[in-house]
Amino acid sequence: MAENREMFNEIIDQEEDINLRKQLIEEVKNIPSDADWNTVSSSIQNLKRRWKRINYWESAYEDTLEEEFEAAIDVLYGKRNQVMANSKALKEELIVRAEALSQSNNFNSTTNELNELLNQWKAAGSCGKETDDQLWEKFNAARQTFFDRKHDYWQARQEKSANAKTAKEELIKKAEALKDSTDWKKTADAYNELLNQWKTAGFAGKDQDDALWARFNEARQAFYDARSAHYDAQRAENAKRAEAKAELVKAAQAIADEKFYSRENSDKIKKLNAEWKTIGFAGKGQEDELWSQFRAAADSYFEGLKQYNQSRHDQWMMRMQENRNRKLDLIQKQKNQLKRMEQELGYLLSQSAVDEMKEDIEDKKDFIAQLEEELAELDKRIAE
Repeated sequence: MAENREMFNEIIDQEEDINLRKQLIEEVKNIPSDADWNTVSSSIQNLKRRWKRINYWESAYEDTLEEEFEAAIDVLYGKRNQVMANSKALKEELIVRAEALSQSNNFNSTTNELNELLNQWKAAGSCGKETDDQLWEKFNAARQTFFDRKHDYWQARQEKSANAKTAKEELIKKAEALKDSTDWKKTADAYNELLNQWKTAGFAGKDQDDALWARFNEARQAFYDARSAHYDAQRAENAKRAEAKAELVKAAQAIADEKFYSRENSDKIKKLNAEWKTIGFAGKGQEDELWSQFRAAADSYFEGLKQYNQSRHDQWMMRMQENRNRKLDLIQKQKNQLKRMEQELGYLLSQSAVDEMKEDIEDKKDFIAQLEEELAELDKRIAE
């Protein structure tokens, strides 16, 4: 009986140990892979110590459980290696970006960018102390290069600010000398150049700078207010001119639409064109459009006039040609009659009849000569 009880207790102990091993396996699997590696590593070592303290019963199942336990730990190490590889790749990328920024002259925005890169570096995780130290040395060297340049820049700015007040007072004098100018384009360009010089003149201290700027800007604003008033008046005048030219467009279009072509209407169009020139410029935005409309109406009228005149000319030519043809026909008939008269002359018996026929022949020749002269004059008119 005692032997059976001892065997039973041994089986129970073995099952408890197996359950402990299963529990440890689950604990390994439940370790967050994204947790801090120091914490994860400590947890793994603790679990291994607890695993070793469990009695080994030399069973194949225990060997299977141990393989599962080690495999779960290997998974954590694999994830850790991947995290370290990712961390290394990210830090190398941050180094490249930091080195690219190290020569930037945009000190304010680049400072913010480098600070953001530093935050990303801190969040990148570890890729092993030795590698971390090597990468950090490169990353920090790039940052330090930039901040050394930034320090030199601001030190130079501070040295320059000693003369900033004098420089800005000189710019104020120039600005005040220009404020009453009416050469709007040239003076605006000059003020822009003065403003650029102001921006590079340096900082004269906040109290000084604000007062200096107020004086400088007051002179600029006086000029720009005058310029605005000038252009407002010019725009109002342009609007009146545009209105006047729009009326000329309507008048020209009405003449073109009438399609009545006469010297009077041609003179009207020409008069409208002359009046257009006296009105003056109506503003860049409207002048071209109005002129295009006016020219379109005028061109439409004169094109119609050209076609009208061509039609009248064609009709005149037709009448002239018909008249010419009639004269040619009449001349030919007269010549035929003259020929017959000359033939009949030899058959006349009495002298009186002969004399009369000769007189008729001369009259016929005179008539033919007159017709040919008229024909020549007609051909001359046609040729013109």
